[in-house]
Amino acid sequence: MRVARMTTSGVNDVTGATIWLTGLPSAGKTTIANELAGRLRGEGHRVEVLDGDEIREFLSAGLGFSREDRHINVQRIGFVSELLASNGVKVLVPVIAPYADSREAVRKRHQGEGTPYLEVHVATPLDVCSVRDVKGLYAKQAAGEISGLTGVDDPYEAPESPDLRIESQDQTVQESAAALHALLSERGLA
Repeated sequence: MRVARMTTSGVNDVTGATIWLTGLPSAGKTTIANELAGRLRGEGHRVEVLDGDEIREFLSAGLGFSREDRHINVQRIGFVSELLASNGVKVLVPVIAPYADSREAVRKRHQGEGTPYLEVHVATPLDVCSVRDVKGLYAKQAAGEISGLTGVDDPYEAPESPDLRIESQDQTVQESAAALHALLSERGLA
């Protein structure tokens, strides 16, 4: 139970929110989040990007990639994002979060605290992600150097009813960020 919440006094920055971008590796989640973050900051919003790789290094070091460890990682990120969002920050969370039940638990945490939460599915097809292969994960998996790659030899449960579905292969990063910004505006969050 939270004892007190800070209030914000920024002109454009009254309500915080968590915007969770889920999708396969190399789908464009972080790129879209960073583009949107710049736009929101330019409008005077307080913004944080909780990148999955950075969280793994600093908050979830020691966790592996089992279903249980992935769930723990997502719950930790969900806790931090809700805490920030409840204090007036727009929190962009570009994290794979492959399991629907883990994402639903994060949504319920936000609902329980009365904190806005949006789920965005960056629905880039596997074949496009594997060509982008930003971190070389698909190449390593194909070479047998790694296993458990989400969407290839480990499950990814795509959201059935996200607040927004972005097909990044069909639009520019700016267009994807603009679509997400439009959703935030429609919901009174931008």
